[in-house]
Amino acid sequence: MAGNAGPLTLDGTRSYIVGQSVVVVIDPGPPLEEHLQALATELESAAEVRVVATHAHGDHAGGAAALAERTGGELWGPGVGRDLWDGQELATDWGPVVAVSTPGHSRRHFCFRHPAAGAVFTGDLILGEGDTTWVGEYSGAVAEYLSSLDTVESLDARVLYPGHGSPLADPAEAIARYRTHRLRRIEQVRRALAETGTGDPRELARAVYGNLPPELFEMATAGVRAAVEYIGGS
Repeated sequence: MAGNAGPLTLDGTRSYIVGQSVVVVIDPGPPLEEHLQALATELESAAEVRVVATHAHGDHAGGAAALAERTGGELWGPGVGRDLWDGQELATDWGPVVAVSTPGHSRRHFCFRHPAAGAVFTGDLILGEGDTTWVGEYSGAVAEYLSSLDTVESLDARVLYPGHGSPLADPAEAIARYRTHRLRRIEQVRRALAETGTGDPRELARAVYGNLPPELFEMATAGVRAAVEYIGGS
C-alpha cells in the first residue's frame, strides 16, 4: 500500500506482486521512496521481474520506471514502457498473468487476469469502495467503460483486486453495482438536459452534482461531457 491516501485514491494505491522467483508487479504506484523501497525489498530474491501498469496515471505508474531500474526488471504498460496488447501473457512462477484491454477510465487501460487464482486486478476500472470511478478523460469513454465492465464480467473471476480499496469477493455484485451507477448517472444527465434546456457541461454538472470543490467539479464536468456525448450517440 502506497502512502498516498486521499479523496481520489481512497486508502492509497495498492501494488500487487504475483509470483516469487519469476514475478509480475502490478501498479507500482507513485514515486514515493518508502513505497518503492518496500517493493524493492520484497523483490530482492526474485530472478525475473516485470513491472506493469494498468494505465499511465501517476498514482499507478509514477514509480514504475524507478522500480524497474532498481530491480533490473522489464517495464510494461501504456505510456510507461513496452506496449501491452489484449491477451498478452506475462510469465510468473505462479502461472501467467494475462493482459485484458479495458478502456474507459483512461483511453488505454488494462486489467490483469491471473487464471490460477481466479483473480482479476482491476486498476481503476472498479474500485474496492463505493460504486463509481472517473469516466470522462476522452471522447467515447462512457461507451468503452460499459463495454469493459462486460469484458470483466465475462472472465468469471472469483475475486477482484482493485487499485484502490479492499479486494472484492463477489465480483458479479461489484460489476453490477458499478454498471448500475453509470447507467443511473447517464439518466441523471439526460433529465438535466431536458429540464435545464442547456447543453453546457458546466451548467449540467451543477444541476447533477450541486456544489463541489473546484478539482472535483472539473472532473464532474468532464464526466458530464462524456455522458452527453454518449446520450447523443445512443
